[in-house]
Amino acid sequence: MTEGTTTTAAEGSDTLTRLEQEGEIAADYLEGLLDIADLDGDIDMDVEADRAAVSIISDSARDLQKLVGRDGEVLEALQELTRLAVHRETGDRSRLMLDIAGFRAQKREVLAALGAKAADEVKSSGEPVKLDPMTPFERKVVHDAIAAAGLRSQSEGEEPQRFVVVLPA
Repeated sequence: MTEGTTTTAAEGSDTLTRLEQEGEIAADYLEGLLDIADLDGDIDMDVEADRAAVSIISDSARDLQKLVGRDGEVLEALQELTRLAVHRETGDRSRLMLDIAGFRAQKREVLAALGAKAADEVKSSGEPVKLDPMTPFERKVVHDAIAAAGLRSQSEGEEPQRFVVVLPA
């Protein structure tokens, strides 16, 4: 192995270790919150797309709906609080993704379909298509779906009214 390859492998290993540490810190924080709220849930940790991913799952997803809130508003707030807890422990900004009761996984499927539909519309009409305002997570999923369809997209507007524009090829 050359020195450059060794360095790259070591950097990848360091990144994975750092992300796993973020997941463990987040899991501890979230377990504490579940205890305080007297809710049952299991914590699942993973690393996806160069970020720690933590999920709270339960046999009774209905109990966890309180932690999702309307349109995922409580979930977004808990994700930010969890990122702050990780930051406090590590000193580094976290891009951790939190999912509760499969809310984000289901949302990802719906958004990917929306992105694919918008891409088809742009391909057939040749005109740009503006989508409704979305959260950063939602925009990212739509941008990925549009890129997979072979088109370009961009975000426009100011938060919280930022939206995706799908552009012709």
